[in-house]
Amino acid sequence: MKFTDGYWHIRAGYNVLYPIEIRDHEIDGGSVTVYASTKKINHPGDTLNTALITAKFSSPMEDVICVEYSHFQGADPAGPEYELHAPGAGSVSVEDGPEAITLTSGKLSVSIRKQGGWNVDYFYEGRRLTGSGSKGPAYIKAASGEAYIREQLDLGIGESIYGLGERFTPFIKNGQVVDLWNEDGGTCSEQAYKNVPFYLSSYGYGVFVAHPEKVSYEIGSELVSRVQFSLPGESLKYYIVGGESMKDVLTNYTTLTGKPALPPAWSFGLWLTTSFTTSYDEGTVNHFIDGMLERDVPLHVFHFDCFWMKEFQWCDFQWNKDVFPDPEGMLKRMKDKGLRICVWINPYIAQKSYLFREGKENGYLVKNKDGSVWQWDRWQAGMGLVDFTNPAAARWFKDKLIELLKMGVDCFKTDFGERIPTDVIYYDGSDPVKMHNYYTYLYNKTVFEALEEVRGKNEAMVFARSATAGSQKFPVHWGGDCSATYASMAETLRGGLSLGLSGFGFWSHDISGFELTATPDLYKRWTAFGLLSSHSRLHGNQSYRVPWLFDDEAVDVLRYFTKLKCRLMPYLYRTACEASETGVPVMRAMVLEFPDDPNCHGLDRQYMLGGSLLVAPIFNDRGEAFYYVPEGVWTHLVTGKRIEGGRWVREQYDYFGVPLLARQGSIVAMGAVDSRPDYDYAAGAELHAFELQDGAEAAAVIHGTDGKPVMRVTALRSGRTIDVCAEGAAGPWTLVLRNVDAIESAEGCRWEAGEQGVRLIMDERTQHIQVRLK
Repeated sequence: MKFTDGYWHIRAGYNVLYPIEIRDHEIDGGSVTVYASTKKINHPGDTLNTALITAKFSSPMEDVICVEYSHFQGADPAGPEYELHAPGAGSVSVEDGPEAITLTSGKLSVSIRKQGGWNVDYFYEGRRLTGSGSKGPAYIKAASGEAYIREQLDLGIGESIYGLGERFTPFIKNGQVVDLWNEDGGTCSEQAYKNVPFYLSSYGYGVFVAHPEKVSYEIGSELVSRVQFSLPGESLKYYIVGGESMKDVLTNYTTLTGKPALPPAWSFGLWLTTSFTTSYDEGTVNHFIDGMLERDVPLHVFHFDCFWMKEFQWCDFQWNKDVFPDPEGMLKRMKDKGLRICVWINPYIAQKSYLFREGKENGYLVKNKDGSVWQWDRWQAGMGLVDFTNPAAARWFKDKLIELLKMGVDCFKTDFGERIPTDVIYYDGSDPVKMHNYYTYLYNKTVFEALEEVRGKNEAMVFARSATAGSQKFPVHWGGDCSATYASMAETLRGGLSLGLSGFGFWSHDISGFELTATPDLYKRWTAFGLLSSHSRLHGNQSYRVPWLFDDEAVDVLRYFTKLKCRLMPYLYRTACEASETGVPVMRAMVLEFPDDPNCHGLDRQYMLGGSLLVAPIFNDRGEAFYYVPEGVWTHLVTGKRIEGGRWVREQYDYFGVPLLARQGSIVAMGAVDSRPDYDYAAGAELHAFELQDGAEAAAVIHGTDGKPVMRVTALRSGRTIDVCAEGAAGPWTLVLRNVDAIESAEGCRWEAGEQGVRLIMDERTQHIQVRLK
């Protein structure tokens, strides 16, 4: 929201008060409170009839500093507030010097200058990150009577800003106006389903504004050298998040707001849905499932979209017996084929549903100010909204879901949660404006807890569309309503990478687009992208997404990439465990892995899949790939082609190819099974080592499907000798030295030359081998 008219003037209708000079300060243990006047005080009379801005600096955890501005401090504002998980600040020091007060937490510090006007600087290990200077923070009163409070932080030369949720606008947010307000706007607009008040800077810090209501950002757009954020009210709280790297900043941010849960291994396989408005019954479903099996396309999850329930009755959580007369038997027959089951839900209760009557009678639905149930006809006729601030309503909703879980359902697609009214009353007195964005957190938390209650930890997952800060704890999220065009495919990836830089570890999208029907060409290109994503789902609106409806080659392409992903599961699941442990996403923007390469800062049409694999989807019908390769030697995982990095590459690919490059000095673990994603990853594992350099060590860890590490392999090269150590091997395994045609010797194993390189073949007793290169 803009308050100025150019650099010199204030917009008509606003009175802006800035902290001018610090008049007093207090140090209380590990916190500093300063009191700043909003005008220059020349004599005692100047202290009258003026405002005082209070700023408090503290630290909830190491390398994180909390900043709180306030004007009036009367009644405590109504909730909700974000749930934070700070482990404690550890050692916080405060130095009250003659010129400045410095608070230090870990390696992050804030310096508040005592004289010379308002000046606050943030440093990490002595390196300045950003700061708040003259006319930065402000208390603003509109002529209408509404009050606002804002902050402006310095935007450095060449500094790029990322994140703020899943945004489909340009990847680097500089120059944009961003209002955080969850809306159902598709993937082709400035609106977003997942608004997160956290941004990540290429300078190596993050800023989290701890307010669930609408936060308005001006990112070098009102004042080109600053990032501004503002909101209505009398107070503002935000956190400066530091770290050794951009990855460490994400780790610290997700320590504060919550780490992503680890999704079950089966969820990484191929999902197929009924699509949305298509006609289907058990026969249709079986035709799809059997058609995939007959064509040797591995299928792992089947999803029933909205019309598994009867029209005008969403959500009543009851199968439409007109088309599914034996749901329990149907689910058993599907599960006997090795499938997991997902069903669509949302938090809206149609008036025709018996649940509406239950909810109304028991006070489980959000109310109007006159005490009546809030209703409207958008989406479902006469629908109400579950009030998740009421513990009894949340328990009621959970119990309905648990009935489905006991029937054989494995997870839920938690759709919607964005169309939340602001002129209503909540059970616990929550501010309805703040609840607009926060509602999705309570909704998905409720569903996730029901799943954990029945299935246990690491077996719970949702497929969610809406989100806010902290929602990363309840994965997986998908990108919403994209269209069957290459432009929409590109905007979808852009949004997913933005979400990953906002603390979300797992993300998916509708392969080939939700709206319209893709051409066979687009279907096959999007398939490669979709199966090289965290989670992979075929879904659409008015037409089915089974591959044979596009062409025969689409079947072959889907089979090829599904099997490739299954073989990559030892590597992918290790990456998933890392995302759960650190908050660093599975699909990573290039800048996250290569922050010192300026060529990577704006890349949004390629990504790193974990730390070792580069993926560059093809966004045209010519089969042309055009992508950037960072410094080093990279190897195409499938073809073995070597590429010297530090340059842009243009190549042609058929539908069975896509740039999938392994990073120099990495070991990529591949499994022995290509038919499913959940298996013993260590059994018969094949580890591929790429371009091991003299003096460098590479490592790979293989986890079990319970998330616990079961095998670790390290390779250390010294001159022409490579020492390989293995811990936890429970069966025969193989190490492939990629791009090595022959070796001089190998002690402790058998070896043979292959097309991809020398294969070192170990049995389960092998713990150490030594390889001598030629």
